[in-house]
Amino acid sequence: MQFNFDKINDRRNANSSKWQVKEHELPMWVADMDIQTAPAIIEAMHKDVDRGIFGYQYVPDEYYRAISSWYKKEHNFEPDLDWLVFSNGVMPSIGSILRHLTDLGDNVLLQEPNYNSFYNAITSNGRHIVNSELEYQYGKYSINWKDLEEKLSDPQTTAMIVCNPHNPAGIIWDKETLTKIGKLANKHDVLIISDEIHGDITMPGYDYVPFASLDAEVTQNSISLASPSKTFNLAILHAATLFIPNAKLRQKVEHAISVDGINSPGIMSMDASIAAYTQGHEWLTELRQYIQKNREYVEDFAKKNIPDIKVLPAQATYLAWIDCSKLTDKSDEFNQFLRDKTGLYLAEGTKYRGNGNQFLRMNLATPKSNVEDAMQRLAKGITEYKA
Repeated sequence: MQFNFDKINDRRNANSSKWQVKEHELPMWVADMDIQTAPAIIEAMHKDVDRGIFGYQYVPDEYYRAISSWYKKEHNFEPDLDWLVFSNGVMPSIGSILRHLTDLGDNVLLQEPNYNSFYNAITSNGRHIVNSELEYQYGKYSINWKDLEEKLSDPQTTAMIVCNPHNPAGIIWDKETLTKIGKLANKHDVLIISDEIHGDITMPGYDYVPFASLDAEVTQNSISLASPSKTFNLAILHAATLFIPNAKLRQKVEHAISVDGINSPGIMSMDASIAAYTQGHEWLTELRQYIQKNREYVEDFAKKNIPDIKVLPAQATYLAWIDCSKLTDKSDEFNQFLRDKTGLYLAEGTKYRGNGNQFLRMNLATPKSNVEDAMQRLAKGITEYKA
């Protein structure tokens, strides 16, 4: 490999949320990487810092061209430049969209288990969560279409957040599924908000379908959100892009994020993002391969040494969704037990709701030595848990 993903990067005492832990603990919960970003991005950041002037910046056309070119090469989809809108982040934008494009007391539909930050974004803005829970059987999730349409048909339901690829389960929703969701949403006048922040982290042999690439009859009622933050480990840059094919809807969103003050770039976000989207292809290709090897190691280790758990196969994300239902239906308590006994700190599935009370989530975007350490700790912890 051209890039060294095995390198141990000490993130303690670096204001890292993930690594604000005890000395003996191994944190694998927050969805950021323990891997340095692509060299071209670091070089772009150095140039920004070396200028020594940190004034206001605008979003150049080059930024949007870089994104459109990236999607054409990586996902076989070339969005119109006019569709693209810059913002400071995916979650701030979702909050802004809910505040300005829905009303207090409206329902926002989710499919649980789902990314935990959605819940706070909905309820803190005075909206209600409606769950069309994903059905789980034989280690796979599926959509209950009858229940989904019933929830969409409620006049109080005005928006649906689609998570694609799905966090935490690592599912890539295919074109047929997304189109069916889009048509149902159109039928019942429900706005689709598609969070695609994990879209670039697909496993070799897979690709995700951007919602904005679907037929116009469904994309005209949609807002998709993407960012280099997960792809290149750039969360602190606070840069994201919204894909909004409908011009009137785009104007409303532009107004919303302007009112909320989340439409201006930070000092390093432009050059770093452009470098990522124009020079990051080879780095990402190798990263995907590396994460897939980590995933295969975890799956193989569990099969051979921890028969009480099942690591669900995933098509995307750098997250492993681990079925612990043979051991517990209280994954929050189980996760705390593992942390107390072994120092392994995972994400408890309860925070993702749905059947997450039977799951743990493990971050695989870390050097393989950490993954090996984690699985040894997990095996030891489960042995003690069963004793």
